[in-house]
Amino acid sequence: MKQRVVAVVVTFNRRELLERLLIRLGEVEGLVEVLVVDNASTDGTGTWLASYDDPRVQARTLPENRGGAGGFHAGLAWAMERGADLAWLMDDDGLPDRDCLALLLAERDLDFWGPVVVDQDDPERLVFPIRLPGSASVAHRVSDVDRAARGGRLDDIVIPFNGVLVTRELVERIGLPREEFFIWGDDHEYRLRAEAAHARIATVPAARVRHPSVGELGTPMAFGRTTYNHSPSDLKHYCMARNNLVNLRTYRGWPHALAFVAKTLWFYTLTRPSAARLRLSARGMYAGLRGDFTGHRRYL
Repeated sequence: MKQRVVAVVVTFNRRELLERLLIRLGEVEGLVEVLVVDNASTDGTGTWLASYDDPRVQARTLPENRGGAGGFHAGLAWAMERGADLAWLMDDDGLPDRDCLALLLAERDLDFWGPVVVDQDDPERLVFPIRLPGSASVAHRVSDVDRAARGGRLDDIVIPFNGVLVTRELVERIGLPREEFFIWGDDHEYRLRAEAAHARIATVPAARVRHPSVGELGTPMAFGRTTYNHSPSDLKHYCMARNNLVNLRTYRGWPHALAFVAKTLWFYTLTRPSAARLRLSARGMYAGLRGDFTGHRRYL
């Protein structure tokens, strides 16, 4: 029986990129519907979507900006309500190749799998580097992933939510993304939750999503031995400090959580000294430990 594949797109104030993506999704065979969750955009996206002329495209505008986490929580729930067997999840700034979905669907016996995400201006470079399973090596180029792949896929790793497929059965087992995370770490938490449920996870190197460059992820620290995900945005840093500590404590244990605390102290004391960032980090981490996921609102 043919599976019902539904795309879920989360958008916020990127109308031009969203239009580009919807045109591309209209060219992709095998999609039954495209569900667009507008995160209370202020650039006219909601009005534009209301008049979008494609019967396959359905849109909802949330009453407030709930971040990527809230958007995918709402969108994935909607896809399940619409009878999706597979949900194809993506942000508004990615652009899947026309054959991306077909290449993903050619794989069998998987629960949560996706493409590689490449720089739209340098398609051999990964936008989001991949730490190779069972190794300390990090792949930065498609050729690195190709060499590590076995049988046309790289098992046990996926980069959500950039063009990933998730099965209805897995959603029913593990639930929806944690909407309270708002941004940063919600996608990683969903993958960790899937791993804990023994989901079958993989990346398919032949399938590609093109994405604007996000620069070099990770600022070198500790004499170049490691990196730290520094962001100039107070909102992003607060959510990263809070959510990453929660993820580490929940899925890796206190030693890893405390190592992250020590890493943060080192970075903002020695690498890039900032008393303000230390206070912000402490505020976010303390909120995470208390289970308070409201503090990010002051930075919106």
